[in-house]
Amino acid sequence: MVKHVLMLAASSSLFASANSVVKFNGLNYGEWSEQIWFTLGVMALDSAILTDDEPAAIIEESSEAEKSRFERWERSNRLSLNLMRMTMAESIKPSMPKTEKAREFLQKIKECSQSDLADKSIVGSLMNELTTRKFDWSQPIHDHVTHMSNLAAKLSTLGMEVNEHFLVQFIMNSLPFEFSQFQVNYNTIKDKWNFKELKAMLVQEEGRLKKMRDHVANFVGHGSASSSKGKLSKMGKKKDKTFMKGPESQIQKERKCFFCKQVGHFKKDCPKRKAWFDKKGKHHSFVCSELNLIEVPNNTWWLDSGATTHVSHIKQGFSSIQPIRGPEQYLFMGNRMKARIEGIGTYKLIMDTSCHVNLEGCLYVPECVRNLVSVSRLDNLGFDFKIGHGVFSLYRNDYFYGSGTLFDSLYRFNLDAKFSESLFNIESRGIKRSASDESSAFLWHQRLCHISKERMMRLVKNEILPQLDFSDLNVCIDCIKGKQTKHVVKKPATRSTQLLELIHTDICGPFDAPSWSGEKYFITFIDDYSRYGYTYLLHEKSQSVNVLKVFIDEVERQLERKIKVVRSDRGGEFYGKFNESGQCPGPFAKLLESKGICAQYTMPGTPQQNGVAERRNRTLIEMVRSMLSNSSLPLSLWIYALRTATYVLNRVPSKAVPKTPYELWTGRKPSLRHLRVWGCPAEVRFIENGETSGSGESRKVDIQEIQDEVSSPVVSPPIVVPIVASQTNSTIEQHDDELIPPDDNIINEPVTIQEENSAPQEPLRRSDRARRSAISNDYVVYIQDIHQFLC
Repeated sequence: MVKHVLMLAASSSLFASANSVVKFNGLNYGEWSEQIWFTLGVMALDSAILTDDEPAAIIEESSEAEKSRFERWERSNRLSLNLMRMTMAESIKPSMPKTEKAREFLQKIKECSQSDLADKSIVGSLMNELTTRKFDWSQPIHDHVTHMSNLAAKLSTLGMEVNEHFLVQFIMNSLPFEFSQFQVNYNTIKDKWNFKELKAMLVQEEGRLKKMRDHVANFVGHGSASSSKGKLSKMGKKKDKTFMKGPESQIQKERKCFFCKQVGHFKKDCPKRKAWFDKKGKHHSFVCSELNLIEVPNNTWWLDSGATTHVSHIKQGFSSIQPIRGPEQYLFMGNRMKARIEGIGTYKLIMDTSCHVNLEGCLYVPECVRNLVSVSRLDNLGFDFKIGHGVFSLYRNDYFYGSGTLFDSLYRFNLDAKFSESLFNIESRGIKRSASDESSAFLWHQRLCHISKERMMRLVKNEILPQLDFSDLNVCIDCIKGKQTKHVVKKPATRSTQLLELIHTDICGPFDAPSWSGEKYFITFIDDYSRYGYTYLLHEKSQSVNVLKVFIDEVERQLERKIKVVRSDRGGEFYGKFNESGQCPGPFAKLLESKGICAQYTMPGTPQQNGVAERRNRTLIEMVRSMLSNSSLPLSLWIYALRTATYVLNRVPSKAVPKTPYELWTGRKPSLRHLRVWGCPAEVRFIENGETSGSGESRKVDIQEIQDEVSSPVVSPPIVVPIVASQTNSTIEQHDDELIPPDDNIINEPVTIQEENSAPQEPLRRSDRARRSAISNDYVVYIQDIHQFLC
């Protein structure tokens, strides 16, 4: 029973001692550990933290002395651990060491707390207070000097030694203006005072200054205003008389009054002015104007430790809101002014960490300037705050919710960017609508659906509109947004001066009808200097890399030059991809980079920057359509029409170059004598296997492609798909059916058509349901009603 009572007494004493010990927050280890040692020593519980010798555990062979020693150590260890853990802040408890020995626990806390970062922050704050502290008469000079001495001692324990001469100088710098004579006296003497001498001298100087202040106060309080006024007036008269007797008395006569405009006195001595004041009387007026020149954005929230509730002056962001009724319809400010409460609800605040903070009981007060978050309300919800170095952090159950920064002497929450942009106050209260100015041209410009200024001037001229003031119709932002067009700057292009200096390229396709070999795209390469072009067929766009290799090898070997620049659009097959780090080049761009060729890409949405390749592709497509239209060949043979069109364009002049591209490319003039109409019929003599000469009969074919003069045209039979090249042919370019004489050897034989026996078909089953129109008659009536309404 006695042991139980002693344990209860120790527990109550431990709780009382824990309340008197300062909370450990991770930065105040020195102060906290000093109080812990003192408390445990008073309670005779410090045996577990004094030594590392842990007594042996109790066994059956242990003596009574050993059992008693172990029980005392175990009680001291347990209660010491409990006291240290009770006096710690909740935010740092999870990071504390996990051990069951009090001495080891205290040693690990000391190692964690006395880190370089903690020492730097403590040294910085102590040094700042030591150098900036000022004596303000709110406490005796003895306490002020002692406090600065304590700051120097703390810095010394942290490795920042402040010697006595520095401390004396810091104390002298902290003295106010009243001690200026004391500072002068100290600077004039040769000897240097130590801390004790300075402390004693300051106490004496403080007493002297207090007596002087009391004497001056009594002198001012007991003085006679009338006697001093009389003395001053008499002294003034004597001075005036003395001045009148001087040789410059003529100046007195030339004095002019600015009130009555007479000579001989000043305005302050004018009798008429005094009479005017006496007649008017004395009216005292006091004008007070309160201005707020600080414009606070509507989408900001501020932390306020003095607010008793959350306040918002915008409705955006409330998840639920309801009007407030009853006597509590006003919010009282700190200056005893009141503002009307329009509603109360829950505000959903989204931080930049995407965490949501629900501000329950938030008041909607439009007259309030700032959106305020109450510290006390958040504290009741279990939130913790960590403030320092211009930043505060918000925690709840050791979970980081968000932060804020110091701005304009207040802490502003860091909100989510999208959430912050959505908070705009679109309401206007207390603003009286002004009358419309009927003579404003800008107003009529808006009424007439933003028509041009010239049309409005014609309306005024025809007296349909009154006389308008066009001075305010300068720039209409809405017209710029709605009528803005794409400006094309036509500047002369910088042409290249030699072959292969600049190559234009572009891909055209896909086409609806693939070729007989499956191609759907084609790519063109055009030399900027000569306009000589190459065309390659592609099954898919990814083949452009292989085609580029072939083109580079061919033209560089033929011309013995190197390609310098290749210009294309920003298609994925040329440019690659674009990510956060910039261009991610594709195979086409990597090939150009490996060859040392500079790649030029057009800006997005500006195909005119690659106009040479764009116009060439369009010209080729139009020529191919015309050639296919003029022939009776299938669409799958468009590739041969494309090659023929490319062949012809290289041998005909253009506006861009003075000569034909072929002549600039090869140095020789082209020959066009071998050209025939594409797709025209021709008679070709085929050479069978084993024949030495074409002794067989010729066959009717169609010309599909014109090659060089020394080569043979590509031809094909009119029905069969195979393509052959033959030099033994005769073309018939004008092939009207009437011009070809009929063959007399053709014998018309009758053909007997046999009818097949087909099975009789059964009639289809039809529904007996009445058919209704998909568009009812009500629709027609509705259109008529609308027409009558518009008329």
